[in-house]
Amino acid sequence: MRDLPCGDLWIYLEFELRRVHCRRCGGVKRERLDWLAANPHYTKRFALYVGKQCRGASVKEVADDLRLDWHAVKEMDKLYMQEQLARSRALQPGIIGIDEISLRKGHVYRILVSDLERREPIWFGGLDRSEESMAMFYDFLGPRRTARLRLAVMDMWKPFRNVTEDRAPHAAILYDKFHVLRHLNDAMDQVRKAEYKRLTHRADRRYIKGQKYVLLSHRANLSPDKRRRLARLLAANTRLNKAYLLKEAFAQLWDYHSAAWARKFFDHWRAQLKWQRLKPYENFAAMIDRHWDGIAAFCRPENKISLGFVEGLNNKVRVIQRRCYGLRDEDYLHLKILTCTLPPLPRSPF
Repeated sequence: MRDLPCGDLWIYLEFELRRVHCRRCGGVKRERLDWLAANPHYTKRFALYVGKQCRGASVKEVADDLRLDWHAVKEMDKLYMQEQLARSRALQPGIIGIDEISLRKGHVYRILVSDLERREPIWFGGLDRSEESMAMFYDFLGPRRTARLRLAVMDMWKPFRNVTEDRAPHAAILYDKFHVLRHLNDAMDQVRKAEYKRLTHRADRRYIKGQKYVLLSHRANLSPDKRRRLARLLAANTRLNKAYLLKEAFAQLWDYHSAAWARKFFDHWRAQLKWQRLKPYENFAAMIDRHWDGIAAFCRPENKISLGFVEGLNNKVRVIQRRCYGLRDEDYLHLKILTCTLPPLPRSPF
């Protein structure tokens, strides 16, 4: 049986394994040894060693390097991740983030729930992003742990809110700031496209062409060259200038500590849309008005949490999906996502 290597040497252990005849069932039973892996050709510590190598390399690279079968390396990687989950802390979430992940084209989604206090994913599953799939998470969590929830961060997808209000009515609902600003950026881009179509002369269009991300980015994040391009664009087009200023001003909404003052700011921001002929902005303002309770919840001191982990976790999942391109084993992807933020296992002393 193959064991941990010693330098360039491969180490194999030779031992005797007892096999006994069972009088109850009439079959032959093999002795169970805790230090053996599920695969009869490797020790458990060798399997964990191979799984640890898969943290920084692909399964194919590890298989080629150690001269192992691809499927054997994959199973040892799964064993390593299962051991990580078994040694992780018990689930006791107080603040959760809910988002959907696209597996592939064709609107194939799964739901990803993370603990925003511990900053780690805790559940990945469902069949889609429907209410039935969202209810599967609360079934997994159980009534006792669901009762500990005090805040649920999500986007404006209606099934997420409906199930959370039904299964965890005591938990406040907060709409993710990044999803809200994404809708505002979409409105800004629609205004840019409308202005490009409205202008007929090439000389007028040249200020707008290729400036999408200059308009969508915050001015503080732009390079000096892009700032000059932005200044020329805003000076040449009054409507884009107004839309850009409104977009930048809206970010002030999350700085308020009082829901009343936040509402006063939003009403004043919405009043500036009058006579501006910015239909996408008017639609955005109407959407914010319909979901105001979930946005104003951020004004409460206990809800002032960092929301960037949800977006950062989404980027991690996309990297995992790219590295596992063509992977059809969803259980393997499930383990990859749940362990992507867990620390590596300590090295065995034996």
